Amino acid sequence: MGNKQFILTKRIAKHGSQSIIVIPRILEDELKPGNIVKLTIDVVKEE
Repeated sequence: MGNKQFILTKRIAKHGSQSIIVIPRILEDELKPGNIVKLTIDVVKEE
């Protein structure tokens, strides 16, 4: 199985007291619960 790469630019969301990144539904079949992913975060704009 080859590596798949997706590049997303996302705003950090709030869920209770935690900050989260919401994965778009269009990637639901590719990124399933239990998958292990490599995540690199570059801050593009601070508010």
